[in-house]
Amino acid sequence: MNHILKCPKCHSYGLSEKCKCGNVRDRPKPPKYSPEDKYGDYRRKFKEGQEK
Repeated sequence: MNHILKCPKCHSYGLSEKCKCGNVRDRPKPPKYSPEDKYGDYRRKFKEGQEK
């Protein structure tokens, strides 16, 4: 099954892993939510530091 992929460089979408710009496309979906998230505290602290 093919998934839609996004190029981080030119922000284009497609089904092939190789982009026209020569970069490799990644899956744009965030990781699944887990109530046992080990790194949630670190991500929230990092996000708070970025907003200031």
